[in-house]
Amino acid sequence: MIKQEDGRIYRRFDKELLCVEPWGKNSFRVRATQRYEFMPEDLSALQEPEKCQVNIYEKEGCTVIENGKIRCEITPTGKLRFLNQDGKLLLEEFERIRADYRKEYNSALEIEPRTFEPHQNTDNYRLTVRFEPVEGEKLYGMGQYQQPYLDVKGCCLELAQRNSQASVPFALSSNGYGFLWNNPAIGSVTFGKNVTEWVANSTKQMDYWITAGDTPAEIEEAYADATGKVPMMPEYGTGFWQCKLRYMTQDEILEVAREYKRRGLPISVIVVDYFHWPNQGDWKFDKDFWPDPKAMVDELKEMGIELMVSIWPTVEETSENYQEMEELGYLTRSEHGKRLGQLNVASLIDVTNPDARKYVWEKIKKNYYDLGIKVFWLDEAEPELTGYEFSHYRYFRGADMEVGNMYPREYARMAYEGMEEEGQENIVNLLRCAWAGSQKYGALVWSGDIDSSFRSLRSQLAAGLNMGLSGLPWWTTDIGGFHGGNINDEKFKEVLVRWFEFGAFCPVMRLHGFREPFIPGLSESGGGKHRSGSPNEVWTYGEEVLEICTKYLKLRERLRPYVTEQMKEAHEKGTPIMRPLFYDFPEDKKVWEIEDEYMFGPDLLVAPILYENMKERTLYLPEGTWRDINDGKEYEGGQTITVAAPLDTLPVFAKAGKCLEL
Repeated sequence: MIKQEDGRIYRRFDKELLCVEPWGKNSFRVRATQRYEFMPEDLSALQEPEKCQVNIYEKEGCTVIENGKIRCEITPTGKLRFLNQDGKLLLEEFERIRADYRKEYNSALEIEPRTFEPHQNTDNYRLTVRFEPVEGEKLYGMGQYQQPYLDVKGCCLELAQRNSQASVPFALSSNGYGFLWNNPAIGSVTFGKNVTEWVANSTKQMDYWITAGDTPAEIEEAYADATGKVPMMPEYGTGFWQCKLRYMTQDEILEVAREYKRRGLPISVIVVDYFHWPNQGDWKFDKDFWPDPKAMVDELKEMGIELMVSIWPTVEETSENYQEMEELGYLTRSEHGKRLGQLNVASLIDVTNPDARKYVWEKIKKNYYDLGIKVFWLDEAEPELTGYEFSHYRYFRGADMEVGNMYPREYARMAYEGMEEEGQENIVNLLRCAWAGSQKYGALVWSGDIDSSFRSLRSQLAAGLNMGLSGLPWWTTDIGGFHGGNINDEKFKEVLVRWFEFGAFCPVMRLHGFREPFIPGLSESGGGKHRSGSPNEVWTYGEEVLEICTKYLKLRERLRPYVTEQMKEAHEKGTPIMRPLFYDFPEDKKVWEIEDEYMFGPDLLVAPILYENMKERTLYLPEGTWRDINDGKEYEGGQTITVAAPLDTLPVFAKAGKCLEL
């Protein structure tokens, strides 16, 4: 049975109810369920769309719905195929059945496009949705994974949040479409040679969104319209952010800030990292080590420096807030036995509960925000569950297996809505994870606790580019990596320098890391009991490193007006700030093969140094005339060139004629 209702098509066949509806320009939302109705919208990453005019008709036994540049055909068996305005097949579901509908392929395999396997005695299912592979297709986006692949075709990806892994299930296809798996359940996707297979381990419905476009930019902008855009980045956000694990006292962090000013080095943000509190879940400074936070904030502001403070979602039983939060039901629950939470010692706030979000925000407001702190580091945003036993946890909104991937989005929402209520504009907060839609809550995502190595750096380039294509244009890394960097190791100094050069051409430039040798804590209790890493300021690593870092700090300062222009594009259109070459040159077939160069905005091509002892770099220049910012030499595009890249030089090319004072 097929019926039309308010521009939607509904198909009922036996247990399944299917709905195909317009959802923004050139786009459809597709849902299916074996329940009596579809789920409420609070699990969706999609915003309400503008009304679209659609055309619905019958053709050769199929029901067809058209919305601008995209067309969906529903075959008599219920299989879906999507085409563009020229009739080009973009994507079709995978079906292998014996069909009386003779235009389709007959098969004895009996594999349907959408499979709902029920969990016994519940109304949840293990959902599998299959699509035919597209020959020659490349796929990008999907968030950030610790792998060096920009094109994720051929990859099997876990749809789950982990420290250094952010599942943002939007794929941009070289075949002219974008696809969002609009489901926060724990699962997986396989972009196989023989089939594409999306799996949600526990869910009540299928829900995805698809759009068609003539260019990657058109597809990205439609996706941003559907899921939201970042606010405008505040002015300080485009500068240099100084951080380490961890400044242990108020005096220590102020002295670092003063030293940057004494040396005349640019700095915009400095960070108080974790365990500055008496107990996890107190959300306040330990006065033994931070005796006058208001005076600290005021002095930093006089120096032109914003203070960012780390917030964790963890609550220890020793916290002054634990008992009340437990009684009010504001903590994440376990399915059986003790709440494990983070590192076996703390429970987690349940940010899927709006009352819990308000409760925690009020603590943050009283103890930080009212002191003048207007930017927060919302760490542990996955959240970092002990062993990631997803099946062990349950939230206000449902089991972790069903809704877990939305946790980082709701965590960002907690601070964003509180700050917005206070009248703050241009909100940005740093998070270690994200899901689709996190960007509209001011989420600046970084790539987590990663290794300090060239191998790791190569993975961060792919992660940053794919995050931008996943709708999150605000992205950064720990410059130098997080784990394993010894400040006395000459090999690590090379990693740090090459990473610092790359960091100058990231949306946000932020130095961080847990440097070795480690430094013991200051006391046996409270905020002093946790160790720190070695110093991590630019002068830590000797004169040669300092000279190179100073060069790129000053270069970043000169870049800031240009970066602000790109932030405006991200805010207004959803444009990634750093993006693959094909975003700006989609007609050039060669650039679709390039994964180790990128565009920083429309006018700068960056070719990072990603291997040790590398002193020259071979790279491809697309069409146009390009100026090497290091020596001023100009090159005609459409060719491969080799340029020198000594330790103090990052190959960067500006479009000739652009007024970039670099």
